[in-house]
Amino acid sequence: MSSGRIYIIGAGLAGLSAAVNLVARGARVTLIEGTNQAGGRCRSYFDAALDQVIDNGNHLVLSGNPAVNRYVQKIGAHAQLKGPEHARFAFFDATNGTRWIIRPNDGPLAWWILAPDRRVPGTQLGEYLAILKLFSAKDDARVENVISCNGPLWDKLLAPILLAALNTDPRTASARLAQAVIRQTLFKGGRAYCPRIASPHLADAFVAPALSFLAQHAADVILGKRVRKLLFADARVVGLELAGQSIALGPNDGLVLAVPAWVATDLVPQIDGPKGFRAIVNGHFAQPAPAGAEPIIGVIGGVAEWIFAFSDRLSVTVSGADRLLDEDRESLARQLWAEVAAAHNLTGPLPRWQIVKERRATFAATPEEDSRRPGPITPWRNLVLAGDWVQTGLPATIEGALRSGETAAELSLGAT
Repeated sequence: MSSGRIYIIGAGLAGLSAAVNLVARGARVTLIEGTNQAGGRCRSYFDAALDQVIDNGNHLVLSGNPAVNRYVQKIGAHAQLKGPEHARFAFFDATNGTRWIIRPNDGPLAWWILAPDRRVPGTQLGEYLAILKLFSAKDDARVENVISCNGPLWDKLLAPILLAALNTDPRTASARLAQAVIRQTLFKGGRAYCPRIASPHLADAFVAPALSFLAQHAADVILGKRVRKLLFADARVVGLELAGQSIALGPNDGLVLAVPAWVATDLVPQIDGPKGFRAIVNGHFAQPAPAGAEPIIGVIGGVAEWIFAFSDRLSVTVSGADRLLDEDRESLARQLWAEVAAAHNLTGPLPRWQIVKERRATFAATPEEDSRRPGPITPWRNLVLAGDWVQTGLPATIEGALRSGETAAELSLGAT
């Protein structure tokens, strides 16, 4: 490896992953973040309305996510991901109050779908076998072109899982990306998709330990400095322009651009990227979870989609939530709380609340937008792209972001 320095623009999870993997290999790294906080869309902060620290949203990872496991092991944060030993998913139907629990078996031979007390109520074996059609879908196919988007299995399991993973109406979503989700979960066996939640907050599992790791390895971390322009010459990036500061890149220096798609295509207009995005809305309530509460409850037929239980709060996530962006915040909080209260058998007034709206949370996981995703390699010898919007074969997830960072680190070492 050369003695050059590798600059990383963007301290979201893709940028942190690239930085962690680079310094672990002995590279000299400078990480530059335009905001005053690392973590990107995976961040924690003190919220005055709730008088407590919350996460901007509820991000779920799975026990079998390989890049997640490599990352948290490397930064010493594996213990901050909490979850059950066996896969278990509780659901609540907001339209009629019924409840059920899906309990997959650990191994890849999915015998649980044969057991009525383990599978989705009212489903038949043939519905599960029909999912296999996704594995022969063409790249430009939508889910609705390949499998039936009706019936108990779709309504009570597939649609909620795919909506959460794709953040896009699963009917019109990319069948290729839906297949990737199914391949990484249902087809690996329950041991691979036990839910894992950052505890007590996202920053404790993914951000703060990474920054400590970088400090221990003498990386330079610059926060609150936005890169305004990249300078190009001789098929290389030769400089960065920040507010009131310029950085020249030497002949052996590399650059990882790990910013959102719309920022990357502004800095480098020659590259393509997704242009359609979908929102996520989260509601946080200063109500401690009841004793023995399910850590996660999927909601069917309501506004809420997933309810997360923490020791100091109850939180709700709504994916593909563009329809809620203009909704009155208090009205939305009351709607969500009514469903939370029903799911957890709670009574009493609306507690202190906060609504967090992420307008461009992820790219729209449609075949058209998926086809716009560039690979990590660019025409410039020392410039590599990273981010969950870069082509990883996965939708915009934490696993995808961390894998992208790993790839960018490996390519940068070869390019410098």
